[in-house]
Amino acid sequence: MTASINDVAREAGVSASTVSRALRGRPGVSDGVRDQIKAVAARLGYTASRSASSLASGRTCTIGVLVPYVGRWFFGTVLDSAEKVFSAAGYDVLLYNLGSPETRKRFFTRLPIRKRVDAVLSLLIPDEEESAALRSLGVPLATTVGGARPGFTVVGIDDRAGTEIAVRHLVNLGHRRIGMISGSSGPLHWTTPIERRNAYLDVLADAGIEHDPALEADGDYTVDGGERAMTELLAASRPPTAVYAQSDEMAMGALRALRRHRLKAPDDVSVVGFDDHELSDVVGLTTVAQPVAEQGAEAARLLLCQLDEPEAESPGHVQMPTRLVLRETTAPPRPRGPQ
Repeated sequence: MTASINDVAREAGVSASTVSRALRGRPGVSDGVRDQIKAVAARLGYTASRSASSLASGRTCTIGVLVPYVGRWFFGTVLDSAEKVFSAAGYDVLLYNLGSPETRKRFFTRLPIRKRVDAVLSLLIPDEEESAALRSLGVPLATTVGGARPGFTVVGIDDRAGTEIAVRHLVNLGHRRIGMISGSSGPLHWTTPIERRNAYLDVLADAGIEHDPALEADGDYTVDGGERAMTELLAASRPPTAVYAQSDEMAMGALRALRRHRLKAPDDVSVVGFDDHELSDVVGLTTVAQPVAEQGAEAARLLLCQLDEPEAESPGHVQMPTRLVLRETTAPPRPRGPQ
């Protein structure tokens, strides 16, 4: 006969609920007891029944995840780390890729996620109407993008502070012609480009550097977009000696544009990015590191905690640190270069 959860509980000398929490990775069980229960379960050949657990708890054992671009590095990294946490706890992921306005509108009009998930991790920024629709689901909500939002647990970074680190680094090196590659055509309601641009402008003003609109270009948060944007900046009547790209992917595109124009970073143009993409070290890119995978994992853990302790107060807004990573693409401007 197949072993039951009660068989495991009797053998391990604990309650059935403790066995359930231990095998699903829930808090409230010491590491020693958890290891003992896992050993007993393995010896007895016990595996939890998903359907039985769902019937007993009234849960679907599924987490809904909303993304604007499943193929982009940032979103893919957050999704991968969150899914690992959910999977370890016995949950499946129901993914909705809402990249187009039409798909997004259809989703929030029909709300097909209702009664199909126990919680929602949203990697897109909902407007007020969309936020209200998600809150109407009556399940825990979390996100890793945007600022504080009623009804959501937000795990993220300070975009302004991260940008200030990057641009001040260029100012401190002596650069006065500092360009910016932004992502102003990013996902709907995306606030990150706005926050980072405002910080860029503030640092220039604090340093007494007059803002030149010709030193801004849109890179669409892609490598190809970054290349196009850098090409545009190089065509300016007075090109920049340094460029801040709002993402590492755009910064990598900028480096490619420099190579195609037979220029080098940092000899001709310094380049600093944002994210610390897994390939940033390969290309020697100076960047602002943010803990992307950790944000996804933490958001997932907080959702599971809310499911385990529904009466507990949500942490609201969890801010993770950023830091400047110095590599080979930034240096003081060359004396003969444009200032």
